[in-house]
Amino acid sequence: MDEQTEKTFRESERMDSDVHKEIKEEKENTTNLQGDSVNKSESSLKNDNVSENISDVEKEEKMNREKDSHMEDEPCSGAKEEPFWEEKYATLNDSHLRLIAEFDNFRKRTIREKADLIKSGGASVLTNLLPVIDDFERALSTLQTTEDLSSAVEGVKLIYDKFIGYLSQQGVKVIDAVGQPFDTEFFEAVATIPASEGDKKGKVIDCVQTGYMLYDKVLRHAKVVVGE
Repeated sequence: MDEQTEKTFRESERMDSDVHKEIKEEKENTTNLQGDSVNKSESSLKNDNVSENISDVEKEEKMNREKDSHMEDEPCSGAKEEPFWEEKYATLNDSHLRLIAEFDNFRKRTIREKADLIKSGGASVLTNLLPVIDDFERALSTLQTTEDLSSAVEGVKLIYDKFIGYLSQQGVKVIDAVGQPFDTEFFEAVATIPASEGDKKGKVIDCVQTGYMLYDKVLRHAKVVVGE
């Protein structure tokens, strides 16, 4: 090989080497760029994840703060119930005391009204009996001066009828005794005698003391003699 050819061959090898070197450097630069890009992407993803985590934490903290604030604004159920039951107890206790006081006043008023009724009722009865007493006084005065005994007896009988009429107006009536079958609810036997006739056996023969009834209640049993 001549010198010129050898020189040309060497320059060609040098150029090839330079080309290979540039290609290698270019590849290395490309690789570095890709690595930087990947690192940046990973860093960006990490930053995004961190940002999302921070955002989630901030949201949770905010929700917790709002929940705590809401709980502080609203009192607990125990705080509501306690005043409610205290107020309910006070209301019921007050109603109970008022009811007792009203019942006691009603009881005292009823007793007082009953006593007044008994007094006024007795006064009314006595007032209506005063005219009968006046008639008896006049009859006694007449008996001391009169010589007509039959007229005096007639006057006393009138007073008696007047008195019985007044008793009848008050619901008092005489118990019929003579000839009635003996009944312990109305009669009280003071003696027994043999009956002269068979149909008088077990019946009232004579009345020793008159009995009286007030409407359907016996005021006094009639004392009678019963045949046997």
